[in-house]
Amino acid sequence: MSKLVAFIDGSIYSKSVCEHAAWLARETGLPLEVLHVLGRREISSTPSDLSGSISLGARSSLLKELTELDEQRAQLAQKRGRLILNEAKTALNEAGVQSVSTRLRTGDILAAVEEYEDLAEMLVVGKRGEAADFARLHLGSNLERIVRSSRKPILVASRSYKPVQKVLVTFDGGPSCRKAISYMARGPLFADLACHLLLVGEDSDSNRQSLEAARKELEEASRVVTTERLQGQPEKLIARAVENEAANLLVMGAYGHSRIRSLIIGSTTSEMIRSCPIPVLLFR
Repeated sequence: MSKLVAFIDGSIYSKSVCEHAAWLARETGLPLEVLHVLGRREISSTPSDLSGSISLGARSSLLKELTELDEQRAQLAQKRGRLILNEAKTALNEAGVQSVSTRLRTGDILAAVEEYEDLAEMLVVGKRGEAADFARLHLGSNLERIVRSSRKPILVASRSYKPVQKVLVTFDGGPSCRKAISYMARGPLFADLACHLLLVGEDSDSNRQSLEAARKELEEASRVVTTERLQGQPEKLIARAVENEAANLLVMGAYGHSRIRSLIIGSTTSEMIRSCPIPVLLFR
């Protein structure tokens, strides 16, 4: 059976991740699994060799102390992880989600994504991690890695949760955007949400036909849809539309161009996740 998978790390964004996951679970009726992934550095029992040219006896003693400290650190990380998961499950149960399981996992987070996404309907992650208050202008170090590696839709939770009533969809006619439209038309999540389709691009026959086809697909699924075409810089126009439409959720295709192009001219996906104060649902 398909399920929702939420990743939390104990940062200030974990509460929001749980609240967004609770909304998804209530609207879709899917079970929810919450994961906390411990990196290898947090659970490693191999001490760093910092003894240098210290004498043999002192070196052995120091390495023994380092080993004991490392083991204690690993045990504390696991205790903290279980506490984070227990608190998340309690909060989700109180939010009306009863089908919740938790898992403490070790290793690389991308391995966890690969392991769980076959059964996942959608992944939920926070926009930023434990360094959120120290690097407000930067995204979480694992976020782009997760989005680029996953085949499933990913909801990037904003810092705080607000009820979702209106959705802004940035549509460019590409495969990931068409996948988003099909998902919105097919599933129960968007059944009661107003949708505004925004195409930023040339006023061409191709763009008009593509936008009209997306509108028609959603209306045939009984979705309430409005459309708009604009020309200009996507990041500015999308941000303005989010504010003008009072949207609570931004839906967009993710990383439609190569890493090299993103490095040279920047990524609209990363910029929108970074600057938008609302959650972003990404499709690859």
